[in-house]
Amino acid sequence: MAPPQAPPLSHDELIRYSRHLVLPAIGIAGQERLKAGRVLIVGAGGLGSPAALYLAAAGVGTLGLVDWDVVDRSNLQRQILHGTGMVGRAKLDSARERLADINPHVQLEMVSARLTSANALEVLRGWDVVLDGSDNFPTRYLINDACVLLGVPNVYGAVLRFEGQVSVFDARRGPCYRCLYREPPPPELVPSCAEGGVLGVLPGIIGSLQALEAIKLVTGVGDSLVGRLLLFDGLKLQFREITLSKDPDCAVCSPHPTVTKLIDYEAFCGLGDGGRGDEIEIGARELRAERDRNAQILLLDVREPFEWEITHLEGARLIPLGALPGRLRELDGHAEIVAYCHHGIRSERAVDILRAAGFSGARSLRGGVDAWAREVDPGMPRY
Repeated sequence: MAPPQAPPLSHDELIRYSRHLVLPAIGIAGQERLKAGRVLIVGAGGLGSPAALYLAAAGVGTLGLVDWDVVDRSNLQRQILHGTGMVGRAKLDSARERLADINPHVQLEMVSARLTSANALEVLRGWDVVLDGSDNFPTRYLINDACVLLGVPNVYGAVLRFEGQVSVFDARRGPCYRCLYREPPPPELVPSCAEGGVLGVLPGIIGSLQALEAIKLVTGVGDSLVGRLLLFDGLKLQFREITLSKDPDCAVCSPHPTVTKLIDYEAFCGLGDGGRGDEIEIGARELRAERDRNAQILLLDVREPFEWEITHLEGARLIPLGALPGRLRELDGHAEIVAYCHHGIRSERAVDILRAAGFSGARSLRGGVDAWAREVDPGMPRY
């Protein structure tokens, strides 16, 4: 990356960054490159929080954040940008206050929007580095493809339970995310952090490594993770490294790509409803009204037992999704069934199984038990 034009450091900045300035690999020239640098973080959550804190403290001149969510109590265990007093407020408002306090010399650019195929190229254009702090496959593929099309390096990170991974995808000199994961996994086989859990300190470790890679890219020091995937196991406190190669047939970064513009990433990752949403889904408020009229509706909880113990709908029956194909005989073939899970992904798969077995009227609770808690029963525990 060609170094940007370096603005001079002020007297206060010389003092603030003195521990950088004495590093031979950084010095004044490197710190000036940081001051001229522009880093965009997608997501002000578990990964974005530590990355934003350290990049702001390090003196990245312009720091961008893309997020549309509000602070929830369940975020506070790991999303260290936000405090208890910010619950219910926009994450970007919380981030702005915290980052401005850490370093008033950093210019903050906040984008309050959900990143989509319609806006990604505009949002990501003009940044030196994009840091992927997202937590789902559609957004990861979206960020990757947009970065490839724009020629911007993508600092990738992911966490689940006790494990994490980090890499730098820069299609100009190495593989991209699609070279590693050509196709997304079936959505029902990959739990989100909300469903699978994540140790609170783990995003701090991975997000800090992402910040380190972003600093190296901006300053030009060290060897980046381009072409390497770093795997971290928190239970064993063990790092492993996998060498990545560019896929000569990659759909987006090969010499003859088949993806030349941004696509529908929800559909690509198997999360679209194929136009049948009204047929197989029912909203939380609509379900409550139907249950008031018909108490015989069978609520089928397809989550795991530990999730059931946290919270469940009154009168529901628990059959985890993995056990459902072998337990269909336990269900009344004439029953009106509404399946639900945490956010509605597993229950859609359950409906496919049920309908293929002859339960033609089976439906899925849109948004899962989380939507029920938000829209119908605010006193219900959320996780």
